[in-house]
Amino acid sequence: CGNEVTFPFPYTPYSIQEDFMAELYRVLEEGKVGIFESPTGTGKSLSLICGALSWLRDFEEKKKQEEAHLLADEPNGHDKQRQSSCSTEASNCQGSTGELDWITDFVQKKEERDMVNKLKEEQIRRKKREDRLEKIRHNVQLKYASKRKRLEDDETEHLLQLSKQMSTELGPDVLEQLDRSEEELILAEYESDEEKKVASGLDEDDDDDLEEEHVTKIYYCSRTHSQLAQFVHEVQKSPFGEEIRLVSLGSRQNLCVNEEVRCLGAVQLINDRCMEMQKNKHGKKSEGEESGGKKRHVSRAVCPFYSYEQMQFLRDEVLVKVKDIEQLVALGKETKACPYYGSRFAIPAAQLVVLPYQMLLHESTRCASGIKLKDQVVIIDEAHNLIDTITCIHSTEVSGSQLCCAHSQLLQYMDRYRKRLKAKNLMYIKQILYLLERFVSILGGNVNQNPNTQSISQAGTELKSINDFLFQSQIDNINLFKVLFGFVERYGATTAVKTNKENQKMTGLQNFLCTLHQEPGKEATIQCPPVEAEDDQPKMASPLMQIERFLSALTSANQDGRVILNRQGTGLKSSSLKFLLLNPAVHFAKVLKECRAVIIAGGTMQPVSDFREQLLSCAGVDADRVVEFSCGHVIPPDNILPIILCSGPSNQQLEFTYQKRDLPQMMDELGRILGNLCNMVPGGVVCFFPSYEYEKQVYTHWERTGLLTRLATKKKVIPIIYLQVGGQMTGALLFSVVGGKMSEGINFSDDLGRCVVMVGMPYPNIRSPELQEKMVYLDRTLPRTAGQAPSRMLIENLCMKAVNQSIGRAIRHQRDFASILLLDHRYARPSIFNKLPQWIKERTEIKPTFGLAFAVLRKFHREKRPDGSEAS
Repeated sequence: CGNEVTFPFPYTPYSIQEDFMAELYRVLEEGKVGIFESPTGTGKSLSLICGALSWLRDFEEKKKQEEAHLLADEPNGHDKQRQSSCSTEASNCQGSTGELDWITDFVQKKEERDMVNKLKEEQIRRKKREDRLEKIRHNVQLKYASKRKRLEDDETEHLLQLSKQMSTELGPDVLEQLDRSEEELILAEYESDEEKKVASGLDEDDDDDLEEEHVTKIYYCSRTHSQLAQFVHEVQKSPFGEEIRLVSLGSRQNLCVNEEVRCLGAVQLINDRCMEMQKNKHGKKSEGEESGGKKRHVSRAVCPFYSYEQMQFLRDEVLVKVKDIEQLVALGKETKACPYYGSRFAIPAAQLVVLPYQMLLHESTRCASGIKLKDQVVIIDEAHNLIDTITCIHSTEVSGSQLCCAHSQLLQYMDRYRKRLKAKNLMYIKQILYLLERFVSILGGNVNQNPNTQSISQAGTELKSINDFLFQSQIDNINLFKVLFGFVERYGATTAVKTNKENQKMTGLQNFLCTLHQEPGKEATIQCPPVEAEDDQPKMASPLMQIERFLSALTSANQDGRVILNRQGTGLKSSSLKFLLLNPAVHFAKVLKECRAVIIAGGTMQPVSDFREQLLSCAGVDADRVVEFSCGHVIPPDNILPIILCSGPSNQQLEFTYQKRDLPQMMDELGRILGNLCNMVPGGVVCFFPSYEYEKQVYTHWERTGLLTRLATKKKVIPIIYLQVGGQMTGALLFSVVGGKMSEGINFSDDLGRCVVMVGMPYPNIRSPELQEKMVYLDRTLPRTAGQAPSRMLIENLCMKAVNQSIGRAIRHQRDFASILLLDHRYARPSIFNKLPQWIKERTEIKPTFGLAFAVLRKFHREKRPDGSEAS
């Protein structure tokens, strides 16, 4: 069906872009899982935008037509038909058969009525939203002026009343004393949703205005905010830029406009302060309210940007015109509305939601943000490291000092408020204290001693299964689900934001532990990390938050993870417990199950076997639901010259293994190759080393032998950090590292990068305990492929993914050109060679000697220079 679609495009698309959009349209229409590869410089983002939004446009149009058809078709007409049929065959409408027919008719009529009513409600909601947004488009100036004046008047009046009340009723000493009130540290009684709504000032009309059904939408995810901003700019320039309803989501660190909160810097501090200010707003006691037989007058800091009216206003502004993160923040400052929460109000009505993929891949974050994936489309761009990302998101680590500090905080809290806490609260607190004691003990420490001074007698790393760790910690008889989620049932207070009909909740444990701070003026048993206080409110993130994530990870299935005990000889402070996720598919399966279709896209997706086996197959996705698409590059075939070089100028075989790469003759041979390249290539040369340690070793060796001085006569030598060099230099020689900042997201286009050199093969450290456990897990769970063990394939795939990312740094647009030099004879092995990107592999030449390679390289760079010159 995709071949028959006309795709709006800002210019005449390349044929590979047309193929990309057609295949994308087909995958979305058929509800499949697609793995799409389109090299950088081929317009991948624009192809994703125009292909996916064309499908969404057609899908919504078909849905409207079906709704109109169903509403026009009176259910009564079907009833009369059935009655007529029944009267002509009276014998068949009697007895048990007649009863069954009557029941069937009744159920069918009810379903038809329910469907019609639902469609009518959807039409009403859609019309209401469209009318609201249309008014905003045509009354921008009037709206801004009236809204701003009303907000300023309301705020001024509120401040005057509050100031007057405080000055007349409370003395300064009393006010200071009440600011330090500890009443809020006692767990509050349960409040119903209606009570919370009254307390928050959210009336029925506001609630209805915020609640909207989620329309069919596309969630677009990428790795960084800068990549998301670039994507939004592409949407703005596309043919859909004026009509699409787009919302950009981000973290509080990126979207907060309250300078008091932003200045905290650290993400966790910002999150904690934001939640605290929300709680203050909705926990304020009105004048004269009785609590424990006493009147309470509590003054707490409330965020001035957190207002339902202001955030509804921002929501509509977001939906009217496409805005990136920076524009959203500017709008929030101008309208005094919180962009972080205001953008979430826009999710239900949005057609395209742009967000970092960590936010989508983590279930609790997804739910807290108001993201619903049921029957929606997800596009994950820059997905070459998707497996590692999911693994990192769901792996967590707690240090010995965090465990001790958390135990100290919780113990002080229990001792101080023991008489005020209910028996069940005390039971939960004692259970958590016991858990912390056992965790510190298994690391070889003691919670009653300072972690900074405790030494560990048995240093080393130990891996355990979840069950073995629980047994060794002597906590296998404790129901962790009960400890974690028991608080939700009794003390799970809703946050102030409602993004849909369901209250978005913090976990009860988080809500409870957020209040646990060291008592001002009281010496703690254990010295916690430094606290920066302001208005007597600690500004540190409680370590209990990290411990809660670790406890949650321990509830995973035994086969899906491992616990790493890292005991450091430097003491308990630097020792840690780490949960390592082995099966990322268990978390990605939830996304795949709920979504209509999922697209995994990137500039370099090879080798794709990891995605198929570790992610999709293990998640229960049928092989026939997975579609692979890879397009070539738009550059002419003769604009790229990839060469696998097997030996150097002195016929030294190039094999940069751990055993041979440290040899002086191997480092000297590498230096001779780079010296010849600097003479030949009239532009920048980017040289990737397998590690920082090896780069430093080679650099030091060349300094000692004088080679570095000789290289510097031809090109500016820059280790790690790249600079654009001017003057008479013919480019620069940049030393970089595979997997570093220069290997992803950096463009060495045109003369910045005319040659990319890959030194050896960047295999991961197989001595790493985490990697070894992953290899064992894969060998146990996956079948052998072509006689090769899954663990061996994992190592090769990790290596080649890193290589493919690095060598793609130079070719960045259609008229660009560059050579690629792979320095290791092992690249010529079929199992390795076949894992290169198709557009590079089909143009790669294997040269056994440097003389042959040098001749081809010289000819290539001479022909590509306008004047036919080489480096001077």
